[in-house]
Parts: sequence; C-alpha cells; structure tokens
Amino acid sequence: MGVAIAPADPVPAAERTGPGRTHWLRVAREAADDLATDAVAREQAGKHPFDEVSRLREAGLLTLLAPVEFGGGGADWATACAVLREIAAADGAIGQLLGCHYSLSWSTRFFSPPDVAARVELRSTAEQWFWGGGLARQEAPPVLTGKSGRRVLDGRQSYVTGVLVADRLAVRAVRAGTGEPLAVLVDPAGAGVRVEGGTGGFGQRLAAGGTVEFDAVAVTEDDVLGSLSADEETLSPSAALASPVGRLVSVQLLLGIAEGVLAEVREYSRTGHTAWPRTSQAPTDPHVLSAYGELTVLTRSASALADQAMDAAREGLSAGDDLGFDQYAEITVLVAMAEAAASRAAHESTARALDALGPRAASARLGLDRFWRNARTHTLQEPAAHRFREVGDYYLNGTHPAFVLPA
Repeated sequence: MGVAIAPADPVPAAERTGPGRTHWLRVAREAADDLATDAVAREQAGKHPFDEVSRLREAGLLTLLAPVEFGGGGADWATACAVLREIAAADGAIGQLLGCHYSLSWSTRFFSPPDVAARVELRSTAEQWFWGGGLARQEAPPVLTGKSGRRVLDGRQSYVTGVLVADRLAVRAVRAGTGEPLAVLVDPAGAGVRVEGGTGGFGQRLAAGGTVEFDAVAVTEDDVLGSLSADEETLSPSAALASPVGRLVSVQLLLGIAEGVLAEVREYSRTGHTAWPRTSQAPTDPHVLSAYGELTVLTRSASALADQAMDAAREGLSAGDDLGFDQYAEITVLVAMAEAAASRAAHESTARALDALGPRAASARLGLDRFWRNARTHTLQEPAAHRFREVGDYYLNGTHPAFVLPA
C-alpha cells in the first residue's frame, strides 16, 4: 500500500497550470525505459507489482491528472493517454494498471457532487493513492445496505486490475431495496475487506487482478461517489462521458502494446538478431518487409483514429453541462472505432511482427510472446466485435450506443 505523505503547500496561482505535456512525456519515457530493462524477468516472475507501482508513484505519474492546487500534475486527458501509451509499450500489464488508475481516480469528476469530488481527490493526491477495482457491470454486485443508522457493504466481486496492490478500490454496488447502481470507494485495508489473488492468466500477469469479499464493510457518506444509473433522468451526457473516456484507456493500451512489439523487433533486427544468422544486415526478404510495412501502416492508421477520438473527447469534456446526448453519441462512436482499430492493430502486430526474427523470436529469453499474450488477454475483456456492432448500428440506424463502463 502507498505511504501517506503530508499535503502539498498551497501552490502559487502562476504555477497552477502544471509543468506541461513535454515534461510529462519525458518523465513517461524515462519510466518506460526503466520498466523495459527488466520487463521480461518481471513478467516471468509474476510477483505482485508493488515495486512497479512505486516506480510510477516516484515519477509523479499517479497524480498526473490531479489539479496542481491539490499538489497534482494538472495534466489533461490527452497527456495522460500519451503517458499511458509510453508505459504500455514497455510493459502492457503496468500500462493497464496505470490506465485503470487514471480512469477510476477521475470517476469522481463524472459521478460525484463537486464538493465530494474535491475532498476525495485532494486526499487521494496528498496520500498518492493507487486506485484499483472497477465499475463495470459484471456478476451480481455487492449490496449497500443501511443498518442501524450506518451503511455497510456486503458481497463478493472479481476484478481484473489492481486490487492486489491498490490503496483504494472503486466498487460497483447496488442500493438495497431500489437496486440503484452506485460507485463506492473502499479502503482494502479496512475491516471486513478480504482480497484474494487471481487464478493466474496467461497474459497481463502483473495487472494484479483478484477477488474481493466485503463483509459488513462500513461506508461513509463521502465513500458513496455517486449513481451509475443509465437512466437519462439520472445520467447527464457529461457524466456518460465516463464510458468513452474509459475506453480511450483501452485504445492507448492496445496501441502501446502494438508499438512496443514493433519497436522491439525492429531493434533486434537492426542489431543482426534476424532469421538470417550468416549476415548482420537487416532483413531483405520482400515478404518480411511487406508484412512489417503493413503492420506499421495498420498501427499508424489506428493511431490517427485514436487522435480523432481524443480530440472529440476533449471537446466533450470542455463542454461540461452544455454537452448534449447527440454529441456524446458521436464521441462514443469515434472512440468505438478507435478501439476496434487498435484491437486489430495489436492482434496483427503481436502475432506477425515476430516473423521478422524467424525462429529466434520463440526464445523465452527474449520474452516477445508477452506482447501477444497481454494483447489477447485484454481483448478478451473488451471484444472488438462489440465496438463494430455499435458503430454499425449508429451509422445504419442512428442508434446511440448504450452507456456501458469498460471492464
């Protein structure tokens, strides 16, 4: 768990804009280079990623999106996505951890009243919480019940990301009696909370997923972050942006994995580690060159779609309460297109880029299989077929995509 630190001193008004995108990209590249040096060994060891989260915390990346006046980085979502992509290219599982943290820690701004959001974000920034858990609809969620003048949470839930190393869990629960879905904040070290490790998947081994059991866990008023109801009388278009903004995390994670495997294979090829052991020259087989070129075009095309989706999401976030459901639908569809394209780019790149190295690519020492396993594991949670269906239904029938939070 993270160690609490003293709140930052008040920040002068002139410094409330944060250090800027260039600074954060440099920090992200340094952190990614650090993670890349032992990525294979760490992935094969499969230990809980406490050390990796500490590296992100020390680099200032956990508080990147928090306001500067709270002691955070003051960055926007476009910068956070660029940072996430850099980390994911070096280590897909740690990229998933960071992306989930960004999405969940920002959820207070979507679902909470401003005063609650400010109090939670201030404390999260001061104590440098790492957030895990999830708000997606899955199996029967925990139930929030009022008992003897207090609220308690009971139930059991599985999560794919972060619960084994989190300082706070964002939990989807339902209110007893009404069934209203709620976002609830839980301290995993609190009384009545028991966290268990996952069964061990073939990919994203460092994503720290697991199962959490809640047994009469006390919940305060500030711990109830807000409603997750999809009813349009409850859900405003600006709050509904939680879905496409969360999916932008998936987009950047997949693009990072695709770019990471292409870069690593290219580096091995340029240094003579190719399928042609008698030469130190780069591959000249036209089929290999054509395939590598195709994968580069596929990934760059998906990246261009991601940029369009990010621009649309940024406009939506800036619109605030002036955002309408039609504009929200357009943003959601653009993000769905980007996620589908990124999924295809990750699948193709992680499977076919290894042909440039030939049989040597199968070496466990190189660990290149981790890119495919990480991408495949993630896309099992978020199938591209769902995104294609949303896009088709929107353009053929004008159907607005449903409000569904990403897994």
